[in-house]
Amino acid sequence: MTENSPTLHKAGSPAGPSDRPGGEVALDVRGLKKIYRGSGNEVEAIRDLTFEVRRGELVCIVGPSGAGKTTLLRCIGGLLDRTSGEVVLDGASVTGPPPGMAIVFQEYGRSLFPWMTVRQNVELPLKEKRVGKAERTRLVDEALEAVGLTESAAQHPWQLSGGMQQRVAIARAVAYEPSVLLMDEPFAAVDAQTRADLEDLVRKLWRRLGVTVLFVTHDIDESVYLGQRVLVLSNRPTVILEDVAIDLPDERDQLGTRSSARFGELRHHVYELVQQAKKGYRPETD
Repeated sequence: MTENSPTLHKAGSPAGPSDRPGGEVALDVRGLKKIYRGSGNEVEAIRDLTFEVRRGELVCIVGPSGAGKTTLLRCIGGLLDRTSGEVVLDGASVTGPPPGMAIVFQEYGRSLFPWMTVRQNVELPLKEKRVGKAERTRLVDEALEAVGLTESAAQHPWQLSGGMQQRVAIARAVAYEPSVLLMDEPFAAVDAQTRADLEDLVRKLWRRLGVTVLFVTHDIDESVYLGQRVLVLSNRPTVILEDVAIDLPDERDQLGTRSSARFGELRHHVYELVQQAKKGYRPETD
């Protein structure tokens, strides 16, 4: 390995404490397997996924189309039954949607209630959580301020642009005060400029709140720009090809970071891995 080579961690060999931010494990995925069964057929979507995310980390997941990225996230979030394996959040096994986790989906339009105002949409999970009115007001106000939507609180989602609607979805997740935030290709449906703004928003909120983030994306550049690590998935049935440590400066910006030589090296390496995955490459442990 040359001096400028990306720092890599092979599947099945988690990075040591010196390679990651300090702190305990927030999310532990152990031998996750998912097989879809129906009409006498079986489809092995995920073969074996094992990895950890430490408290306060921002980890991205990329892989070829059909690699099971959304299936993985839904299994982790307790929205989809696993065939085998275990997901542990803050020391407790996940058997359904856990109270310490929030999810932001790609389909922001479908996740917001059009007859409710922005404030009401953000507040709804807190009502279901039985948070007191004064505390709900504080949490909603802080979340709307954090995503730049204070002036839009009385509007309805259909009155907002796609990017602003996704900010509402992010605000709703932030107000819930999760220990782990799952994001499933949340910016895939917005234009490039809005996407860049939302990427910076996520990093700002992550740094400010200290929340643990697992971010699924099909965009290689986005994964390198956002993450501290990038988990590259194989083609189906899915395993982890490599766990790539992103050793970019903690302070990042769209122009400076993306034009740096190191960004280019890391992007190239992750791109090569995804191309290998498309051609059916699998690690020797498979």
